[in-house]
Amino acid sequence: MPNDAVNPVKSAAKIQPLAKRDRLLADAELKALWLVTEGEAEPWRTSLQLLILTGQRREEVLQADWSEFDLKGTLWTIPAARVKNKQTHLVPLAPEVVRILKKTPEQDRIGRLFNSGTGPASRAAKRIRDAMPEGTPAWRWHDIRRTVATGMQRLGIRLEVTEAVLNHVSGSRGGIVGVYQRHDWAEEKRTALGAWAKEVDRIAAGRTPDAFNVVALKT
Repeated sequence: MPNDAVNPVKSAAKIQPLAKRDRLLADAELKALWLVTEGEAEPWRTSLQLLILTGQRREEVLQADWSEFDLKGTLWTIPAARVKNKQTHLVPLAPEVVRILKKTPEQDRIGRLFNSGTGPASRAAKRIRDAMPEGTPAWRWHDIRRTVATGMQRLGIRLEVTEAVLNHVSGSRGGIVGVYQRHDWAEEKRTALGAWAKEVDRIAAGRTPDAFNVVALKT
């Protein structure tokens, strides 16, 4: 390059790395959020509670179709086309989740669980944040998912099981381990999600921690 040539990127701003988020909802905040959802109209109430109880991604919840739910078999099958890693994801449904879903009359369990005509998620998020106690630090939808993951770890659930519940393909399931580790963790996921649902119920009711709600999983 000639000495008098102009470097087109010389004055460009340096790209800053994305800030790593570590926001979690404390138990008091999760309780407040749950109480807010109880006052929400459908389909927001069911969608938000499903988000809290299963820890699945926001779009996986908001784009869910009733045909994906087997309430008798207590299983939610998220098709590969809607999953980030393009692999069908099975989410066991805790009894608490089934009860919530059954509040919708059977004849109305057709098409999308969430009706986008009720407004964008960003508007709902603002409304819900505004309804929480004054002084609650800002949070995003994804922070709920992080809260679920952390809550499961607090309950003694193995990391591999937590990642299977959240359908993470990195971490303990990444690289060569992901190639050879083909266990689907179905039984362990059901136990973990059942324990987490009970923990959310405890938190929402304001009860003290139950020492026996620590999950004993196979090693």
